[in-house]
Amino acid sequence: MMRSFESRPPSGALLAGSVEAELLAMETSPGRCADIGPSSPTYVLGYILGATNRRNGTPAALVPPVPMVEYPAFDNILNLRPTRTALQQMRGESTVYKVRIQPRWELESAAGHRLPSHLVDLLIAVRGTGSLAAAARKVGLSYRYAWGQLQDAREVFGQPLLRMTRGRGARLTPIGERLVWADNRIAARLSPMLDSLATELEAELERTVSAHATPLRIHASHGFGVETLRRCMAEAELPLDLKYRSPDDALLALRSNAADIAGLHLPIGELEGTLFAHYRDRLDLDADRVIHLAMRRQGLVLAPGNPRGIETLQDLERPDIRMIHRQPGSGTRLLLEAMLQRHGIAFDRIRACDVEELTHAAVSAYVASGLADVGFALEPPARKYGLDFFPLITEHYFFLCHNDVLESGRLADLLALLRSDGFRRDLGLLPGYDPSYCGKVQTLPEAFESARG
Repeated sequence: MMRSFESRPPSGALLAGSVEAELLAMETSPGRCADIGPSSPTYVLGYILGATNRRNGTPAALVPPVPMVEYPAFDNILNLRPTRTALQQMRGESTVYKVRIQPRWELESAAGHRLPSHLVDLLIAVRGTGSLAAAARKVGLSYRYAWGQLQDAREVFGQPLLRMTRGRGARLTPIGERLVWADNRIAARLSPMLDSLATELEAELERTVSAHATPLRIHASHGFGVETLRRCMAEAELPLDLKYRSPDDALLALRSNAADIAGLHLPIGELEGTLFAHYRDRLDLDADRVIHLAMRRQGLVLAPGNPRGIETLQDLERPDIRMIHRQPGSGTRLLLEAMLQRHGIAFDRIRACDVEELTHAAVSAYVASGLADVGFALEPPARKYGLDFFPLITEHYFFLCHNDVLESGRLADLLALLRSDGFRRDLGLLPGYDPSYCGKVQTLPEAFESARG
């Protein structure tokens, strides 16, 4: 029994052609398949898809048959782009879905006039290129359309967003700069939370589609090493359910079995004991295992050139210094409070901004926008926004899990990734990050002197 297949360009045609070729080969080679018909539909389909479902949609060497899909499904399969996902579903394996959520904001005047939809992207490009023509090309707009958007925005604000000088290109006016920094602050504040939500949605899709899907549940304080891990796990198609939480909340989730792994950080040196004592009642010194991610630097984030001359923690008490803080309960806030206490500085003597930020990137964006003179954060966002960074302390960022989870084999893929040369290289490219211990597993007493007492 033979079936003819109609070509469906582009991927459908390729798959149809390769399926037809395989059926013909089976018909003329009794050793490959003696019976092609209603009595053996699942065998044939599994055999064919094993030969044709590849990342690039091209035929490849035959693999063992996968008896999972019924014969009538041929027409549906031909309408899909051939990928490894289809084969995984046939085998009952986990399918990794990618969810991306991007922050989007609008601005409207009292008269109801809105900013053009591409305006902020255009302003960001002008700031980076110094040329309206180059910026328009970068965001995919014609020069005339880009100019029209700037004129529409001028009507909204009653002033220009861009100044152009012959021979000197284009530069943003103060209102143009403020719009760019507003966009940076929105992204810096929301992106980690949206990334966390995206992994939750991915995990829910996995559980719905595949009964075998068991995403690794990580609750961790935010950091750029964790962001790198999330990206690399997605590229490796390793299921992940990541939630950004404070160290306290992450440990609570670990102890209540709501998470497989908790991510937290402890300073290297004399402050280790102070922070370790804070977490001690939620740690199991015998059964918990430490999986190292990286050593990283935290310090003062300052305006370019340090115009306020901030050089020590004591300078933070000056009345002319405005500092942007992280939210209470965050690991970085706990660390800063411990450092200030060690130097005899009362936290409430520091002139704080009216808001408290949720991420390291948001702290740096706040300083970069000129709304604060200093913040305490990690180095990568400071470098990203062209700020000065004065390192104050190095800490271990690590994952904590129960030994039973480690010995179950569920973390084998994670450990292999952490120990890979590619991941360690990516981690080492982050400013202030040292991957020397990445993937190393220890007991708490082996990892931290404070756990030995």
